[in-house]
Amino acid sequence: MKNVVFYLATSTTLLGLSGAAMADSPYFSFKDGDGFKRFSVSMGALYVKPTGNAQPIHASTSVAKGESAKVGDISIDEVKNNLDPNMDPNLSTWFVDFLDKIGQNTLPGALSGSANIYGIDEWNNPNTGLEADDVTTLGIMTNYFFTDNVSLEIKAGIPPKVDLIGKGKIYAPLSASAHPSIDLPIIGDVNLPSIDLKKQILITDLAAHGNAAEARAWTPAFELQYHFGKTGVNKFRPYIGLGMMYAYFNELKINPAIEKDLIDAGHMIVNIKNGQAGAALDGKPSSGNPRVKVKASDAIAPVATAGFTYDFNDRWFAVGSVSYAHLKTDTTITVNDDKYGQLISAKSDIEINPILGYAGVGYRF
Repeated sequence: MKNVVFYLATSTTLLGLSGAAMADSPYFSFKDGDGFKRFSVSMGALYVKPTGNAQPIHASTSVAKGESAKVGDISIDEVKNNLDPNMDPNLSTWFVDFLDKIGQNTLPGALSGSANIYGIDEWNNPNTGLEADDVTTLGIMTNYFFTDNVSLEIKAGIPPKVDLIGKGKIYAPLSASAHPSIDLPIIGDVNLPSIDLKKQILITDLAAHGNAAEARAWTPAFELQYHFGKTGVNKFRPYIGLGMMYAYFNELKINPAIEKDLIDAGHMIVNIKNGQAGAALDGKPSSGNPRVKVKASDAIAPVATAGFTYDFNDRWFAVGSVSYAHLKTDTTITVNDDKYGQLISAKSDIEINPILGYAGVGYRF
């Protein structure tokens, strides 16, 4: 018991001495410094101009390279319009032409056989991507001054909604080797020569529907700053700063038209998985329930600032600054189904690299 009392008494004494030492510190104190105020806060307009470029979107699906799937019913037009131009005619293509000439619109599943599917397991989409648009919000800057020249600034404000502008069109480079067959009496199934199909399937046009997506951006920053001049002597005081920015994005919403396009693409994958690859090419809905989800990763970036303050009196001042942050995040869009899980994934880096212009009025205390 005596040891406990001694420990508590010693701890209390040390804490008291530490608090007293901090109170007397010329750098860490709630009291005014030698001729300067410890704290300042300013509010004003914060304009953010991203300078990064759109980065290509990398897409993948749950259909493995060379995966075999039953074709099922498929329209004759879809077969004829998507024949590989490098393929030589054979008995199967002649048979498709014959069905077309006699007015048959559909190659039935009993004849279409199966197909090996290529090209949509994963692929890049050049000249596509997302870019953040300009935005203006309310900025709040808070400073603690260690000395008259050195301060720590916390950059904050009202988190703005940022529009993401889409660039380019996303195509799925589908190719397939179809193996039709015919069931003859007595003989049974007879395999016909393969038919090579190739089609650039338009998934979505990212630029066709206005903004592709939007997100709320939380980007607090911490910066160590050096202020030139001296309080009470120089009304105009330039400063420079260097620190780190943390970026967090939530409330992500994708454009409804693009979301519908991605759901349609999800139906295509479900049809392939269900043994109805022909329905996938025909763009028919599946028995699945594809849903779209979008998320963005957090990011940390260096930030540098050059600015100035102008004193109206010992408390009120005007402030202006320009900052740059080397900020990049990545987005992931997925299409999922209850039965088949993740059907489609699309990933892209977003180079934000913003220039931040700030102008406000502040108060020292």
